Amino acid sequence: MDAAEFKEKVIPLSGKLFHFARLLLKDHAEAEDSVQEIFLKLWKLRFSLSTYDNLEAFAMKVTRNWCLDRIQAKKPLYIESYSPGFDRHSEMDSPLGLLEKADQMKTVQQIIQALPEQQQTVIQLRDIDGYEYEEIAELMNMNVNAVRVTLSRARNKIREHLINFGYHGYSANQNSAR
Repeated sequence: MDAAEFKEKVIPLSGKLFHFARLLLKDHAEAEDSVQEIFLKLWKLRFSLSTYDNLEAFAMKVTRNWCLDRIQAKKPLYIESYSPGFDRHSEMDSPLGLLEKADQMKTVQQIIQALPEQQQTVIQLRDIDGYEYEEIAELMNMNVNAVRVTLSRARNKIREHLINFGYHGYSANQNSAR
């Protein structure tokens, strides 16, 4: 793979790789640095990249492994600056509606962060990034059924927490009385 082909096929993956690295590392600057290091690693492997059927899946796997190595090397940093796309303001949202959405999103983020790492990764890849089960299985070195089970368990834990902590501003006791 020459430089032009690398620019055409690998560089466009930077957004996805950064988003995934940021999810795992929980630090914007460290995710940026990691993506640069991953590109260097992929550049060094450029002559063997054509042997992979799915270059994106391979790049995501390299990113995952790089980030997990970084996490193991030091304690992870938690930041509050993650701002998912669903928090965007619109003219139709009232200030109260925006506040409720922000609170709900923060609650869901906290619940997801409390999940085991494997469940966090699977739910991120499937429900947020939109990867197919087969792609996730390849990235995570799991079989497709294990991915489905892991995703189901993660969703059930999120659902349980939302019910237990009172979704839509109602306490769990008020929900059970209705």
